[in-house]
Amino acid sequence: MNSRRDFLRWGAGVSMLTLLPAATRAAPPVYKDARAPIDLRVRDLMARMTLDEKVAQLDVLSTRKRAVMTPEGGFDAARADTLHPAGIGQITRPSDLAGAATATNTGADVSGRWRTPANTIAFINAAQDWARTRTRLGIPILFHEEALHGYMAPDATSFPQAIALAGTFDRDLVERANSVIARETRAHGSTLVLSPVVDIARDPRWGRIEETFGEDPYLCGEMGVAAVIGLQGEGRELAPGKVHATLKHMTGHGQPQAGDNIAPALLGERELRSAFFPPFRAVVSRTGIGAVMPSYNEIDGVPSHGNRWLLTDVLRGEWGFDGAIVSDYAAIGELATLHHVAADAGEAARIALDAGVDCDLPDGKSYGALADLVRAGKVPLANVDAACRRMLTMKFRAGLFEAAPIDPRAAAKLTGNAEARAIALEAARKSIALLVNDGTLPLDAKALKRVAVIGPNAAIARLGGYSSTPKATVSLLDGVKAHLAGTAEVVHAQGVFITRSEDRSANDVQLADPARNRTLIAEAVAVARTADVILLAIGDTEQTSREGYAANHLGDRVDLDLLGEQNALFAAMKATGKPVVVIAINGRPPSWPTVVAQTNALLECWYVGQEGGTVIAEAVFGVINPGAKLPVTVVREVGQVPLYYDHKPTALRGYLFADKAPLFPFGFGLSYTSFEIGTPRLSAPRIAREGTVTVEVDVRNTGARAGDEVVQLYIRDQVSSVSRPVRELKGFERVTLAPGERRTLRFELGPEAFRLWNAEMREVVEPGLFDIMAGPNSADLKTVTLEIA
Repeated sequence: MNSRRDFLRWGAGVSMLTLLPAATRAAPPVYKDARAPIDLRVRDLMARMTLDEKVAQLDVLSTRKRAVMTPEGGFDAARADTLHPAGIGQITRPSDLAGAATATNTGADVSGRWRTPANTIAFINAAQDWARTRTRLGIPILFHEEALHGYMAPDATSFPQAIALAGTFDRDLVERANSVIARETRAHGSTLVLSPVVDIARDPRWGRIEETFGEDPYLCGEMGVAAVIGLQGEGRELAPGKVHATLKHMTGHGQPQAGDNIAPALLGERELRSAFFPPFRAVVSRTGIGAVMPSYNEIDGVPSHGNRWLLTDVLRGEWGFDGAIVSDYAAIGELATLHHVAADAGEAARIALDAGVDCDLPDGKSYGALADLVRAGKVPLANVDAACRRMLTMKFRAGLFEAAPIDPRAAAKLTGNAEARAIALEAARKSIALLVNDGTLPLDAKALKRVAVIGPNAAIARLGGYSSTPKATVSLLDGVKAHLAGTAEVVHAQGVFITRSEDRSANDVQLADPARNRTLIAEAVAVARTADVILLAIGDTEQTSREGYAANHLGDRVDLDLLGEQNALFAAMKATGKPVVVIAINGRPPSWPTVVAQTNALLECWYVGQEGGTVIAEAVFGVINPGAKLPVTVVREVGQVPLYYDHKPTALRGYLFADKAPLFPFGFGLSYTSFEIGTPRLSAPRIAREGTVTVEVDVRNTGARAGDEVVQLYIRDQVSSVSRPVRELKGFERVTLAPGERRTLRFELGPEAFRLWNAEMREVVEPGLFDIMAGPNSADLKTVTLEIA
């Protein structure tokens, strides 16, 4: 960080320039001096800018970028001269030729038309050369990309989907995976990514649950902090190979009314502050997060993109966030078209800018009117200045004013390389959870003659939403064949199709033909009867669990069980009398009660990334020991929704004719070995309100093979002035233990672990008794009591 002394020295230097002769004053302007403090560079640059140039910094090109492209897809400087004389602030997803689909633009021609990596770099280099040499002030362009679980562009490494990474309960792994994502993105010329998602996901009907780190505020915050540090490093200024991260989506997005994407979040302020704010607050307070994205939904009648209390009073005022607030795609215009709190796009722009939104993603369709609104006296110039200042600060912090052209050879060398693939393998290995096992797993390859790999997800590598095409992928069928080569025969049958199409960008989704599926089931039965064991790969496709971003592009569901004829396929496999191992490849939690009750074993793999087939085979045949845990509660049926482990004491009284318990509790996961977790021990039985207690927990591997256990620490406030959850996660650690090995884990619980928002909406630690609980999941816990005096 630049010191105040440096800032004053540079300020004095600028003042002295006005006293020097004209010939002496020919030095470059301060904003072009890399040695100057960023605040001073921004101030100097803005003093030179016209209103149109300021508004241009808030503008973004997505589908409109086609207007500055040559027929071959290159950057057309002459067209840019004509269309954007004031410069271009930002360009959306340069890796995509056509632009991003939104709720107002769902045509098939605007998504998934990828550039080659070399073409992306050539486009960015040409665009930056134009910006630096042919615009009046030479302000470079900011480029952003999607990077939820990998840089979303061809050849880039594809890691397990976010919900799978959350199940690793491994902060260091999440940080290292995001470091790879950052360097691959930066190597192709973009310095801003729209990741991570720290929404609390409490409704599995919601198609975006796969994008989240699950249902728990503490886990989401820890994973979010790790992801941001991996993406952009420790500070606010980017080192080489780092990118600005964007924290999404503030807030309440993960519990929409009826599980319907962008529907209202029916939440009070105390619930927001207690459950939905904490992950965002953790990232803002512990990292130099570059950007925050508001959510599409409304809270208490106020859409997030027009919520000044949310974005300015809380995010900037209470938490001290000083980065940019970037809109979700087309969300500013939706203040008029969906929420009806604005009469038109111009009024929507005024509301969003006043609330604190700094730029209009993805295509600048609302903020394009800001200059005229300022001239008409409808928008204060000070609001435009504030937003422009923040966008310019991001560019300076990214080093864009000094950046050299991107080297395509260097980018090709590090993208999807051996190191990246090794981390993708490690992430996949740590993402798989064992949920059911009657002793069938692990399989002994030497005892098998023939293995049947069956199901709609057997021969395809499903990567999940926000993914492109990595250099190589491994399906389950590929992985099993490679593992059993020379040992046992592998046979395959489709079993069923889930949908009629595999086009993840398609608006219309239709389930596969039942009659055709019945024929395929019969064919699969014939194959399965010849085998010793059946590996049944079922679950979701990228069409059946996805973001429903428009009325004609849906992704949310009312039914959580297996779609189509998958339950019939499972029943047919069971009827063969062969052992059935279910391989769950899915974006939603596996609320499959029939399968769970009858299968011999079930591996929850989620979307496990480009190396998935290799790793699933390793888990099935015992090369690795699954150690992941569930980052969500898995309901038995949709009528239980919303069901989450940190519910209030009055929840879950029960239902007539139904089991109130979840199918699987939060934090659950089995192993091929066994563990014993001891009762927690406290460093002191009593602490002051501002005090800290150390909690020690012993864990021992009591089985015959090495394995991973995630020791989880929870608290409960026994009596409080406002109702509190029955338990709250406050610590976790994943450890690898050899047979018989014992380890003592230590957790520090300070005031932040015990705070609540009281009746006066003040954050306090109240005196009283607290249960301190430890165990392998949220249901099986051992307890000791702490007093806070």
